Amino acid sequence: DTSDSPVAVETLDDVPEHVLRGLPEDVRLFPSAVDKTRLGVWATKSILKGKKFGPFVGDKKKRSQV
Repeated sequence: DTSDSPVAVETLDDVPEHVLRGLPEDVRLFPSAVDKTRLGVWATKSILKGKKFGPFVGDKKKRSQV
């Protein structure tokens, strides 16, 4: 079978509500520049080095796991 399987594309409907509510004011989710099937995090203006935002919700991962 040589037919192409449809590729699932991540949408805002796939993002838990608490994630959307927790985004900083100048951060948005749009299609990723790296993987067009996923959402990416985009800043609408420069974010100063060291700027912290949160709260973090979820499982923390080591760099080697992401």
